[in-house]
Amino acid sequence: MGFSEEKLLICDGGCGTTLQTMDISNDAWDGNEGCNEYLNISSPETITELHRDFLAAGAMVIETNTFGASSVVLTEYGLENRVEEINRAAIAAAQKAAAEFSTKENPRYVMGSIGPTTKLPILGHISPQDLAATVTEQVTTMLDAGVDALIVETCQDLLQIKTVLIACFDLLERTGIDLPVLASVTFERQGTMLVGTDIAAVCATISPFPVFSLGLNCATGPTDMEPHIDYLCKHWDRRVSCIPNQGMPEVVDGKTCYPLTPEEYGRHMYDFVTNKGVSIVGGCCGTSPAHTKGLVKALVDAVPAARKGVTA
Repeated sequence: MGFSEEKLLICDGGCGTTLQTMDISNDAWDGNEGCNEYLNISSPETITELHRDFLAAGAMVIETNTFGASSVVLTEYGLENRVEEINRAAIAAAQKAAAEFSTKENPRYVMGSIGPTTKLPILGHISPQDLAATVTEQVTTMLDAGVDALIVETCQDLLQIKTVLIACFDLLERTGIDLPVLASVTFERQGTMLVGTDIAAVCATISPFPVFSLGLNCATGPTDMEPHIDYLCKHWDRRVSCIPNQGMPEVVDGKTCYPLTPEEYGRHMYDFVTNKGVSIVGGCCGTSPAHTKGLVKALVDAVPAARKGVTA
């Protein structure tokens, strides 16, 4: 069975917030604090350990530590000439962990994470041409290194996601590689994307692209995502993903905390799967291996509900 044939895909949890809880030597950062992607080359064993923890908790899919591994982001650290090296190391670390947990009956998958960079084309921060070039550079390495799928995630701008998807599918066509491409947008608590786009406009914009799935991640927890997930499950004709934060962050004793427990998270996602038809689930900011374990426990024998007009 391959990635596309899995009826229910359980992804891992929050990379950045989990790294913050790990014991990482100051020397590993080499002055690049804040650039989690640098750890792929300075401390690959840390990244492999991160992936192992989520796999041990039962994750079927692990995302590579490449959310900010594009030249646009790495330029902020003077690392723009190390894009290929950093992405290749990230994928190797993920593949090493996945190989340890994968079996013929229960394969484990490595999904290449493509973040939104730090610049929005719709606001004139970057031209679509420059964004396409930086994405193409990153994804070229991902394809060459052999990821099982790609996820274009935390999208806040329709021009951004269109540009990135065009770049991805152009590259897949040129290389003759057939991989699932997942699209995931981010909705703020007020009910729209950062620049005011609603979920209906997202569906209309993404529909022409041959994406494997469309869904939501980051910014809010499952409760705030529910109206948008309801819309997708009723109006989107392919698979739906839901990868929420662990609720809205709170500051406790000067530290950022996410309130949703693993059990609460599992209950929310069980409802999304069995009653709404979501078939790709996972966690974003705040989700630890304990949350993944709670998710897996909640979804034992769960089957995604049938959705009208959707066969996958």
